[in-house]
Amino acid sequence: MKIEAYRIAVLQEVLDDLQERLRRTRWPGELPHTGWQRGMDHSFMKRLVEYWIEQYDWRAEEARLNQYAHFKAEVDGLGIHFVRQEGKGPSPMPLFMMHGYPWSFTMLLKVLPLLTDPGAHGGDPADAFTVIVPSLIGFGFSDPPPGLGFGFQHHPAVYDKLMTEGLGFARYGLEGGDWGGILTAPYGLLCPQHLIGIHFNCLYQRLCDERAPEEKDPDLLRGLGMKLAPLKPTDPDLLRYWKNSERYWIDEAAYCHVQMTRPQTLAFGLADSPAGLAAWIIEKWRAWSGWGDDFENLFTMDMLLTNVMVYWVSNSFWSAIRIYSESYYHPWELQPGQRIEVPTAIAAYPHEIVPIARKRAEKYYNLVRFTEFSVGGHFAIHERAEEMAEDLRAFFRPLRSQ
Repeated sequence: MKIEAYRIAVLQEVLDDLQERLRRTRWPGELPHTGWQRGMDHSFMKRLVEYWIEQYDWRAEEARLNQYAHFKAEVDGLGIHFVRQEGKGPSPMPLFMMHGYPWSFTMLLKVLPLLTDPGAHGGDPADAFTVIVPSLIGFGFSDPPPGLGFGFQHHPAVYDKLMTEGLGFARYGLEGGDWGGILTAPYGLLCPQHLIGIHFNCLYQRLCDERAPEEKDPDLLRGLGMKLAPLKPTDPDLLRYWKNSERYWIDEAAYCHVQMTRPQTLAFGLADSPAGLAAWIIEKWRAWSGWGDDFENLFTMDMLLTNVMVYWVSNSFWSAIRIYSESYYHPWELQPGQRIEVPTAIAAYPHEIVPIARKRAEKYYNLVRFTEFSVGGHFAIHERAEEMAEDLRAFFRPLRSQ
């Protein structure tokens, strides 16, 4: 397998073109006093673009990102970009960490030193990890999916080959949020022999057909995203879970419907307008963090824009959202009786898009650790980096001898 050092080096003409587009932004109108009620707040967006033009420094961010060790591997014809951070301890354990949408690998950088060098952060050097953080296929500096039908269920085989054949790890840990958490299901089912354990904080709703036999009448009408859900859960915990899921699909998931069903139409607009791309992405960062109007205290303007820039400079928005459409038109789900037997830990946060129901997780995963936190949301790997790092250390500690 060909693996080469990689350096982020965006052409100046790309940055010049970006500045021109930002300065020529055509602003939509707005109804007064709507704020964030109908999507991106108009005043915030104007402030963001002004900062982007006048103060944001991509070259400084590029230099900061290039302080990490970047590589690009060719796996079955696909170029996979990843960061590798070596652990500092007597026997660092390899850990493969997957981001989601609308993230990039940059979201995981805050937690890296806590995992790779625990001794420098109040921990035990024996808990050190060597961490591999990829750009998921189609995202950022990784190549686009190879063709139609390449859904999320096809990702694990590529990453597993990178870890085992390319990097020489016989076994390793797995961690994911958002799509990274969703990917743990096919990953754990298809590659269990290479996994020491699985850790995540986002449980896929369309994981398995959960309808009772009497609910499988083809004349029943089901909402998009809820086709496998029971019509009337009798368990109160699961009823609460499915009500939260229903609320998400009705009130929050318009972006998901478009990206699943008409991704190419959306891609034309967001490949052409940096302001449009930023609005589409950052509105979700605010909505899913659980911080409301205080979200800028969690995500600085530089962090928000650097994440958007990864999509912009690589022109990868169109290929990133393919994970939605290919997984929708070519679905994958656990079959009756299937279960992921790899030891699994869940970090459960109250402001996750759909808070995890432990009973449901236990049905599909070999759940050995379930930690409920009192604060935190969808981006916990950044927001709650210290406690996430500790949860990872504690979970994998007894598994290291394997």
